[in-house]
Amino acid sequence: MLDLRRLRLLRELKIRGTLADVAEALSYSPSSVSQQLAQLEKEVGVELLRKAGRRVVLTAQAEVLVAHTAELLETLERAEADLAASLTTVSGTVRVAVFQSAALALMPGALTAMTRDYPDVRVEMVQREPETALYETFARDFDLVIAEQYPGHAAPRHAELDHVPLTEDAIRLAVPLAGPCAGISTVGEAVTAAWVMEPRGAASRHWAEQACRRAGFEPDVRYETADLQAQIRLIESGNAVALMPDLVWTGRSVPVRLLDLGESPYRSIFTSARRAGARRPAVLAVREVLGRAAADVRSDPPT
Repeated sequence: MLDLRRLRLLRELKIRGTLADVAEALSYSPSSVSQQLAQLEKEVGVELLRKAGRRVVLTAQAEVLVAHTAELLETLERAEADLAASLTTVSGTVRVAVFQSAALALMPGALTAMTRDYPDVRVEMVQREPETALYETFARDFDLVIAEQYPGHAAPRHAELDHVPLTEDAIRLAVPLAGPCAGISTVGEAVTAAWVMEPRGAASRHWAEQACRRAGFEPDVRYETADLQAQIRLIESGNAVALMPDLVWTGRSVPVRLLDLGESPYRSIFTSARRAGARRPAVLAVREVLGRAAADVRSDPPT
C-alpha cells in the first residue's frame, strides 16, 4: 500500500521545483523530505528522482504517480466538503489570498459579516499578487483567492480552479488638484508628466503602459511601488499621475481629480477556489459575504 503522505511530497516537488521549497511549504526539514521520498522509491521499486545539476527531476514513473496523487487529493477534498456540508453548523478555517485594493475595500466588511453570521468560521488572510495567489491556491496553500483581470489581459487559468465573477471597477486617470499636472484632462496630455505605476510584471503596469502608448507616447515612469496608498500620496501631493481602479477609493474621500477614459475600461475582479473544495460550506460562506461586500462598494462609487 502506497503512503499518501509520501505521494503528496512527490507531487509537491513537481509543483514547487526543489526539496527546499517543499520543506518550507510543508514545514519539514529538507533532509526529512529527502528521506521520505527515498522511502517511497523503495516502496514502488523504481527510480523516481534523478540528479540534474544541483536539482532533482522526476522520472516518467514519478510523473505517473503525481497524476494519480492529484486525483486522490481531489477525491479526499470532495469527501471533506461533503462531510462538512452534512453538518448543521458552518465551521472550519478558510485561507484567503487577496491583492491590496481588494484587501482594503472588500475584506473589512466581509470579515465583519463573517464574525456576525458565521462565528464558527476562522478566516485567515494573506496579501498576494493575483498571479502568484492563483498558483498557490492550485498548490493548496490557500482555499480561496480574490484576483483581478485587466482589459485585454487574461488571468492565468488552472484547470483545478473555478472562476466566479465578483465585481467590476472602472479605471480612471488620477491627477493632482493643484500643481503643474492639475490641468491634464486626458492620458494624451500627460506626455510630459511623471507617472507612478506598479513594478514591472504586474498586469496593471503593462495595461497602463499600453494605454500611454496608444495615446502616442512612452510614459515617464519615475516612481514604482506596489503600495497603492503610496501611489495616492504621490498623486495627491502633485508629484505624479496614474491610472487607478475605483476600488482604491472605497471608504475614503477622493483627494485627487478622477478623469473618465474614452473607452471606459474596467477591471474584472473574481474569486477562484479548487473545484474539489468549492462546495465546502465555509468557502461558500466567505464567497457569500464577499458578494455582499462587493455590492455595498458598487452602491457607493467614488466622487
